[in-house]
Amino acid sequence: MSFDIPADLMVSVSGVRGRVGKGLTPEVVARFAAAHGAWIREHASEHRPRVVLARDSRTSGPMYSHAVASALQSVGCDVVVAGLVPTPTALLAVGHHGAAGAIIVTASHNPVEWNALKFASSAGMFLDAEESAAMRAYVNTRPIPRAGWDGLGEVSADAEAAVRHVEAVLSIPYLDVAGLRRRRFRVALDCVRGAGSTVLPGLLRELGCEVVAIHTEPDGRFPRPPEPIAANLGELEALVRESGADVGFATDPDADRLSLVGNDGRALGEDLTLALAASLVLAHRPGPVVTNLSTSRVLDDVCSGADGTLQRTPVGEIHVARGMQRVGAVIGGEGNGGVILPDVHYTRDAAVAAVLVLQRLLEAERPVTELVAEYPVYTILKESVPREAGEIDAAYERLLKRFDGAQADRQDGLRLDWPDRRQWLHFRASGTEPILRIIAEAPSAEQARALIDEARGAVVSSPAGT
Repeated sequence: MSFDIPADLMVSVSGVRGRVGKGLTPEVVARFAAAHGAWIREHASEHRPRVVLARDSRTSGPMYSHAVASALQSVGCDVVVAGLVPTPTALLAVGHHGAAGAIIVTASHNPVEWNALKFASSAGMFLDAEESAAMRAYVNTRPIPRAGWDGLGEVSADAEAAVRHVEAVLSIPYLDVAGLRRRRFRVALDCVRGAGSTVLPGLLRELGCEVVAIHTEPDGRFPRPPEPIAANLGELEALVRESGADVGFATDPDADRLSLVGNDGRALGEDLTLALAASLVLAHRPGPVVTNLSTSRVLDDVCSGADGTLQRTPVGEIHVARGMQRVGAVIGGEGNGGVILPDVHYTRDAAVAAVLVLQRLLEAERPVTELVAEYPVYTILKESVPREAGEIDAAYERLLKRFDGAQADRQDGLRLDWPDRRQWLHFRASGTEPILRIIAEAPSAEQARALIDEARGAVVSSPAGT
């Protein structure tokens, strides 16, 4: 039976996203959830495989979660409901339950009117491109095998997922829990009324931190734009200054990303989260580091100053995680504040990022602003244009011709790199929004702006954009 995917639904390797009540309806959610369950059953050894179900705090989360649970039951999957928890908490629960996969109802950093489904495999990792394509075949081209009355899945609850997540983070081998408790860092925390509220405050208090927090009521009514970029953290900056905090932590709604505010009350930029975490890990476990093509070259500087080699992958958590597995990376992640530590699991995790930053501060015995002041200064600009603005392949060719002396990487869109000038430009189609992303970094804002303007000009000059 054919199923028409709404035109305004975003379907990619990152999952399926849409605006509540428009592209994303309970019927659409149920179809994709049943498809994921059918794909899981096709590959699972159990007659009734278990699937972990979790959500962030968005007001539409309970409605969509009911649709997901019913759809999974209808194809013969048992559902383990972890409830309102961070995405990394849910992915960690996959291994604990020996589950065959997971569905997390979350639109991550998207605005409040959006929601989404993220799909995971038995590895506790998001589906890669091949797995995602095979699962999506059940959405439209393959019939979904439904269970009969005697084969329906059952539903159970997991009330301890957050507790186990905290325990796993506290077990990181080079985390000096006793030392952190003696140090008693004062931490300002902004959970944007998201799922991070169920893990971060308790974890920080377990480490002896004095926590001064805002927006820890997980009701999904985001008090600021949910993406934890510097421009959105004014309230946390003020809280750090007023409270005299050693550091400020801000999460996105599903708490897989962490941004920092320095002890001087200024947002540091989300790229520095991974840089600080990597510098800590490399001091204890030298080895490969993996990140994506859109991450600041400050991570190159961190790796060159330690015994680490940096490799880059396409944008997307699963691409970085797979790359880490291939090379045996000691740490990895993305420049949006997403830190992946294999000692815990292969997924971005704000809780992991927070404790690594605190451990770095403990060992350095210096404020965070002094630590980041040692890094070379860069300006990274991130902009976007509507995807309809121009034909992207033509834009790539124009940029290649314009910058024929640059190092070109075509893994994911087009990245042009000038290592001697310490500049780069990345131009790609977003997998989560209907936009083209343009990211540039250089030692000065003027140089980065020039690269951004050049990329914009390439789009406007494309035939489809005229």
